[in-house]
Amino acid sequence: MSNHALGQRGVLGAALRLMLPQQCFACGAGSGDGVLCQACLDSLPGAGMERCPVCALPAPGAQTCGACLARVPPYEATLASLDYAFPVDRIVHALKYVHRLAVVRLFIDLLARQPVPEADLVVPMPLHEARLRQRGFNQAAELARPLARHWGLPVLLDGVVRDLDTRPQAGLPWGERVASMRGAFRVRRPLEGLRIVVLDDVMTTGATLAELALSLKAAGAARVENRVVARTPPPA
Repeated sequence: MSNHALGQRGVLGAALRLMLPQQCFACGAGSGDGVLCQACLDSLPGAGMERCPVCALPAPGAQTCGACLARVPPYEATLASLDYAFPVDRIVHALKYVHRLAVVRLFIDLLARQPVPEADLVVPMPLHEARLRQRGFNQAAELARPLARHWGLPVLLDGVVRDLDTRPQAGLPWGERVASMRGAFRVRRPLEGLRIVVLDDVMTTGATLAELALSLKAAGAARVENRVVARTPPPA
């Protein structure tokens, strides 16, 4: 396609966005070409919340919470941009199960606002092969590619394999969560001394991220930090 034709398509796309503005995913108001309108963006749940620097649950003064002091996780840090609550839960569901890939740009923007990690490698949370075939894409990998470029870091897309297609962790006692995840991941390359950033959309109980961190450290990783869009809040 010629540059002239590409230019025409760009102009046409801009004109269509002006004539047919996108609707806000949360409230239905006009949102220009954004996933959310400005009002909904400004009221996203958990934005700016003080969180435990290890597990990202709410913590006064952003101090390490009692649970992480009592049972130190195998990862060193977690940063979460939001709480997993309306409308974030609906947007995540639309991405995973309705294939609304356009919402990825909102999550990328939110994660890009976090501090640049002091790390050597970005690893997206891998999907089991059966789930990847069913869904057609790995949402964590869709986040990892542009964020790795933004941070100036390499991304490892196929170096970690998920061998177990585990059931959802929410609602399970901690012991069952850990047992259900044991042996879920296989690292296919040495990571000796590397500082790893793991990217995922939602952190629910932390058991999956903990098992992945154990596998990464068994392969030689020196440090593992999680970056997630949203953290499931504790029960009210």
